[in-house]
Amino acid sequence: MVISAQGTKAPIQRLADRISAVFVPIVTLISIATFLGWYYTDHSLTRSISIAITVLVIACPCALGLATPVALLVASGRGAGRGIVLREPRVLEVARTVDTVVFDKTGTLTQGVMNVVEATVSSAAGAVLGSSFASLINETTILSSALAIESQNSHPVALAIARHAIGKGAKNYDVTEFSITPGSGAAGRVNYGAHSPVVLIGSPSAVAHSCTDFHAELKSAITRGQEAGLTVSVLAWDGVALAVFAVGDQLKSDAAETVSSLRAMGITPWLVTGDSAEVAASVANTVGIDAAHVISAASPEDKLRAVERLKSEGHCVLMIGDGINDAAALTAADLSMAMGTGTDTAISSADIALMNSGLGSVIDALKLAKKTLRIIHLNMGWAFIYNVIGLPIAALGLLRPIYAAAAMALSSLFVVTNSLRIK
Repeated sequence: MVISAQGTKAPIQRLADRISAVFVPIVTLISIATFLGWYYTDHSLTRSISIAITVLVIACPCALGLATPVALLVASGRGAGRGIVLREPRVLEVARTVDTVVFDKTGTLTQGVMNVVEATVSSAAGAVLGSSFASLINETTILSSALAIESQNSHPVALAIARHAIGKGAKNYDVTEFSITPGSGAAGRVNYGAHSPVVLIGSPSAVAHSCTDFHAELKSAITRGQEAGLTVSVLAWDGVALAVFAVGDQLKSDAAETVSSLRAMGITPWLVTGDSAEVAASVANTVGIDAAHVISAASPEDKLRAVERLKSEGHCVLMIGDGINDAAALTAADLSMAMGTGTDTAISSADIALMNSGLGSVIDALKLAKKTLRIIHLNMGWAFIYNVIGLPIAALGLLRPIYAAAAMALSSLFVVTNSLRIK
């Protein structure tokens, strides 16, 4: 990606090329006119040729030709050194106009590693299920049923519950009739030998459809988890809720600082996540994103629509994500960044890959873009002023060719040295 970025022309570089294409014939005409003028007035062929050559030498478009590519080369190299990998140089021009940033939550604002923060097993489970299950109901067998179901599921929350169960010494039992309902949970019949209860693990709302009752302590656990911004899953046997798992994903240490820095730069942060409203609100409140700029329970299509709506309102949108669910939104955004720890699909869809896990790279990338564009404009301004001043001096015969060559070299050196200021 770095090599590709360094070998691709940005729009501003193509503008410089177009200017050079016009500049060269104009300077050639000026040189010819200078020769004719001096020969007509001075009648010295040698002096007329010398001055005409001086005009050509001092106006060599090296500074103009170097103004953009050298700055872009330095910027892409500096960015790669900080873990900011550009797909193509045009992103630097887009980055300076960004006024809205849309964050995904899991793996972007958070570490992306789910863990069970709190597990609550009902103390009244045996009484609710009846005497036939009395010898079977205890914390270990309940956790074993969680392991049996969630080990069949690849969802991050399921994996976290399975790891928790293993850590508590749970055993894995055979499961039949296993099924997954996207957005709701997973279910299956767990074979304990004499008993084979149907075990369901899912969101509280999904489990509530099939459960006859939630014990008070489980209701309290659900409320605590949701108020803490955790993802809550409920486990039920044969329609009876037995346990609640509150699963959390720790925020990155620099998430709040990054959001604050974006605000200071005049950029509005948004949070668009597939998590519940409670989780989204908690995360947004912690990192400093306005409640009005939060979209929860968002599917990949919802994320895409959110980006497209912001663009239609005239915003220049930067989308930051890490998962396959973010790919469409990453592609649709004016500019996109993917965390280097994310999926290959997300990284391949993004304009910039952030190889470091920290969010500070987002600010670094935006500042790098603005600094690079300032340097390019300064380089081009210098090349323009140099020619505006140098051409008349050369045409008036006030410079010898050797001094014109030295001035041209110093002009190019200025452009290169100025570009090296990009950090």
